[in-house]
Amino acid sequence: MDFVTEAFEPAFMQRALLGSLLAVVATSLVGTWVVLRGLAFLGDALAHGVIPGIAVALLWGFNPLIGAFVAAIVMSGLVTFVSNRTVMRDDTAIGLLFVGMLSLGVVIVSRAGSFATDVTSILFGDALGVSDADIRNQFIAAAFVAICTVLLYRPFLALTFNEIKAETLGMRPKLAQAALLALLALSIVVSFQTIGTLLVFGLVVAPPATAALLVSRVTMIMLVSMLLGALAVFAGLLLSFHYGTAGGATIAGLSVLEFFLVLFGRSVTNFLKAPR
Repeated sequence: MDFVTEAFEPAFMQRALLGSLLAVVATSLVGTWVVLRGLAFLGDALAHGVIPGIAVALLWGFNPLIGAFVAAIVMSGLVTFVSNRTVMRDDTAIGLLFVGMLSLGVVIVSRAGSFATDVTSILFGDALGVSDADIRNQFIAAAFVAICTVLLYRPFLALTFNEIKAETLGMRPKLAQAALLALLALSIVVSFQTIGTLLVFGLVVAPPATAALLVSRVTMIMLVSMLLGALAVFAGLLLSFHYGTAGGATIAGLSVLEFFLVLFGRSVTNFLKAPR
């Protein structure tokens, strides 16, 4: 018991835990749709696409959240623009912008005097450096994502399973797609302080993907994803505190480990149940 209480006694660890749990709420809600719609590559690209916005914010001295969100929206628009104006598949446009935005971000950060520190903070986050202001912003964003998920549940559901039927029912699938991308961008933006842009994708995809192995209903996937994400956060911060590992990387790594443990468990169970 002392192993747990000792770790979460410091105020900075309590803020890290709360901030990470809020990140899990936002990423689980949006990540469920990302996993079900097969948008993992786009989600990964968006996680890297925010880097130029964060870099400009750090260089010019304004709120990184604003810069990151603007960069994410710009990248979403560019993906749509390239896809609509060329015969290329979406994954080609996403791949090009993935590399382009990442390169641009690193070039911008390289103009700063604290290049190594800034790049490390942007890419890998600083879970133990979460402030009260960060938590407040994350709470507002998580609440906004939750409200939008409830209000747009039917359009998102129709878009996920039958886009043509969604259009015939007047649900405007293209508008729903834009709203989903905006929520994905928001969840990434408010989570990068805790987990970093390089690793936030782990929270967006791993817990929902693991939950999808265990349950089938969309709402249950969201809830189970939150529980799995919270478990990864709790265990990750414990390991980080006691063994000096990077907090964000440990959380993301445990999220992925959960997936493979559940997958292995399911494979063993199916093998044992198979008729001989």
